[in-house]
Amino acid sequence: MSGPPEVDVLVVGLGVHGSAAAYELALRGMDVVAIDQFAEDHHRGSSHGRTRMIRRAYPNPVWNDLVARAFAGWERWERASGETLVRRTGGLYAHRGTAQLQGPGCEVVEDRGRLRELMPSFAVPDGHRAVYDPSAGVVEAGTALAVARTGARAAGAELAFGERMLSWRATGDGCLVETTARRIRARSLVLATGAWAGRVVPEFADLFEVWRIVTVTLRPDQPAARPPRLGAFSVDRPEGLVFGIPDAAGNGFKAGVDAGEVWDPRRPAAPPTADEIGELCRLMARYVPGVAADPQRDVVEAASCLYTMTRDRRFVLGRLPWAPPVVVAAACSGHGFKFAPAIGAAVADLCGGDDRRDLDFVGVQRRLDP
Repeated sequence: MSGPPEVDVLVVGLGVHGSAAAYELALRGMDVVAIDQFAEDHHRGSSHGRTRMIRRAYPNPVWNDLVARAFAGWERWERASGETLVRRTGGLYAHRGTAQLQGPGCEVVEDRGRLRELMPSFAVPDGHRAVYDPSAGVVEAGTALAVARTGARAAGAELAFGERMLSWRATGDGCLVETTARRIRARSLVLATGAWAGRVVPEFADLFEVWRIVTVTLRPDQPAARPPRLGAFSVDRPEGLVFGIPDAAGNGFKAGVDAGEVWDPRRPAAPPTADEIGELCRLMARYVPGVAADPQRDVVEAASCLYTMTRDRRFVLGRLPWAPPVVVAAACSGHGFKFAPAIGAAVADLCGGDDRRDLDFVGVQRRLDP
């Protein structure tokens, strides 16, 4: 009797990073099977929605190379697909005290006139300065996810939705995985399971905390919310970072707060409440005073998603030291979508035997101190 079928790589989880991994692996000629426990285009994770922010401005220079790889990767995906995936709008990131962000081309701005010149619609709070990032903008997230999945399938990958992994174990030359539909032997196993990362790798359970996050999108075609009057922005507050994504291409002005209640991903994220929607509308009107933000009239979408957070707000990416055929790709902490092509390429490198020591700052072996 023959054993289970063997593939080069099995990817578990088809959010944007699992889909990017499947795409990049298949482009390199690897035999790829990728599964997800939910139906395609589900809303149970972190990858649904129309838009995300992209920026070069980051707190630490250690990020700069990975950011550059992400920008280059989006350009590569655009050339391959013919789709526009990134719309550059510029970005202003407001904070108290000394500059908290840096990056190629970024500028610390304190002069109020200069702030108004850069982004006329954005009301930077008194007592704040800002970092201007001319490369910041908007990722067409829904289109990007479709590009990754379409590209993966076109390159020969099998993408199976509604198939859940029940167990995995490392063997001498790979991994044996049992799903709700079959048993698969894979030379490499990629765990891109988002909010379930701490469940599929119990040794990491205390590294992750899952938050429910709410976003609101206002109706499109409001001049105050469109570039060049408004670009990507954030406002650092003790209650949580407010982030805003402008209406760059008729998607509407989207905003949220980078903080939320701890959530069990086994339960669907509860839909936004009227109070949550109202509070976000008030914040949107406060920081973009020219925008119409009536909760009854101007909201076109209110959504909940899951952020999978680490204490140091960095990703967990790399091979498991005790199971080298297993690559964990938990690109999380609320800022992972923008890195999708770079994460996918990194996973392909790791599965191909590259050590990628440049990723040690997000590696699985680093210590995450409280």
